[in-house]
Amino acid sequence: MLRRFRTAFWENLRMALDTIRSHKLRSLLTVVGVVVGVITVMLISSIISGIDLAVKRAVESFGTRSIFIYKFELGIRTGFPSREERLRPHLTIEDVMAIKRLPSVETAVPLLDVSSDFFGEKTVVSRAGKQSVAVNVTGTSPELEKTNTEVLIEGRWFTEYESEEGKEVCLIGDTVKQTFFPYESALGKTLEINGKPFTVIGLLQKREQLFGGGTGNNDQSNIIYMPIGAARRIKPKSEDLFILAVAKEGKLEEAKNEIESLLRIRRKVPFNAPNNFSMETASSIIEQFRAITAGVALAMILISSVGLMIGGIGVMNIMLVSVTERTREIGIRKSVGARRMDILMQFLIEASTLTGFGGLLGLIIGWFLTFIVAIFFPSYVPWWAPIAGFVVSVGIGLVFGIFPAWKAAKLDPIEALRYE
Repeated sequence: MLRRFRTAFWENLRMALDTIRSHKLRSLLTVVGVVVGVITVMLISSIISGIDLAVKRAVESFGTRSIFIYKFELGIRTGFPSREERLRPHLTIEDVMAIKRLPSVETAVPLLDVSSDFFGEKTVVSRAGKQSVAVNVTGTSPELEKTNTEVLIEGRWFTEYESEEGKEVCLIGDTVKQTFFPYESALGKTLEINGKPFTVIGLLQKREQLFGGGTGNNDQSNIIYMPIGAARRIKPKSEDLFILAVAKEGKLEEAKNEIESLLRIRRKVPFNAPNNFSMETASSIIEQFRAITAGVALAMILISSVGLMIGGIGVMNIMLVSVTERTREIGIRKSVGARRMDILMQFLIEASTLTGFGGLLGLIIGWFLTFIVAIFFPSYVPWWAPIAGFVVSVGIGLVFGIFPAWKAAKLDPIEALRYE
């Protein structure tokens, strides 16, 4: 029985391929919708997977035990901060010191962005006739080293004494080095930041970019770290403080609860009122992003399904034409012993072969296009995407080939032999 089924399957597959070869243009035009649908699936899955991987790597580069604390709401958002957010009090250095003393917290560091002030005045970084207002200039403390968010490849971190005294020393990212010291070592050299000379004491490892590349403020290696006291001298009115805390091993949830309770007390939040600060972890930010991309993916899958539906209707139409053209052939096959199931299988295999061919063509074109897309967006083709594309394309053939196959199978052999 199994041997007979295998023999019939390969014979029907051979007949299906012969039909496609004999009607090349008609077959190609029939599966255009399937090709477009599969290409869309490939491109959307590669872009979403690529962006998801880039975001995951970028966020986790701050550490899986990191807790991000800020005045405004963190995570993926659209629009500007609400009035309630804008009226919230700023976080303070005293908050940082209090968080550091919590039993489940390993360390906490302040990050004060002085790249621009409240009025939008940019901080100017210059040297030897070159200048930039796109560098992320951040004041912090020596404990940043303990967070493992930045990797020092040359030089040293600034000391506690340099931090307390607000000495004009700095560590620079790879992009700053390439901009101002392209052909020489940066260590010991001077950069002018808003007209003040800062000595470069350390060079940081180049960071992976969030979307595969970026310039200006979007470049995570276009950064300068300095003691927070020195940063405040550059922008005396800067108060936009961000806190990065690191939980002890295995105590992330405990640290979150302790920090939340501490800040609610320090910021005098009423018992029944929501927090007037935001606190997120790497995993929570990634989950927020994935919730958004899941919705986008669903919308794009629905759009691509339109192309597959059009392709399926085209397959049904061409198979009905094929049944009409081969009515006499069907009658001859039935008269020599072919059963209804044999005829049904013949046309189902032909329909699925036709759409499977369209699926393979769509996968080849889609794979090529992902390399072009990768120039502009992070692109990563997950292992399931080509499999899903091919399986769906074959499934379209089976679903939309059922009616023509059933119509062929129920033909009366005598009437079919009379057909001209």
